[in-house]
Amino acid sequence: MPEKLHILFYDYVPDLVERRAPHRDGHLALIHRWHEEGRLVMAGALGDPPHSGAFVLRIGDASAADEFVAQDPYAEAGLVKSWRVEPWNVVT
Repeated sequence: MPEKLHILFYDYVPDLVERRAPHRDGHLALIHRWHEEGRLVMAGALGDPPHSGAFVLRIGDASAADEFVAQDPYAEAGLVKSWRVEPWNVVT
C-alpha cells in the first residue's frame, strides 16, 4: 500500500528573489530539520525565477502543514502570498 503523503504548495510574492536573502538560511534549516525527522520527503522551488514552492510532507493529516508554515521564516516575513495543502494519492 502506498504511503499517505500531502503536498504543501506556496505562492510567493513576485519579488521573492530580491527579498529572501535574510530569511533563506532559516527556511532551508527548517526544510532540512523536517527532512531529517522524516516528516518531509522532498522540497523545492518552482519556476525560474521561483514563483512558488512545493513540499512533499509525510504526515497523517493536513493540519501538520500549519505547523510547518508557522515555523517558516519565509511565511513570517510575508514572502508567501498564499498556501494550500493537497493529499497526494501516490500510485508508484
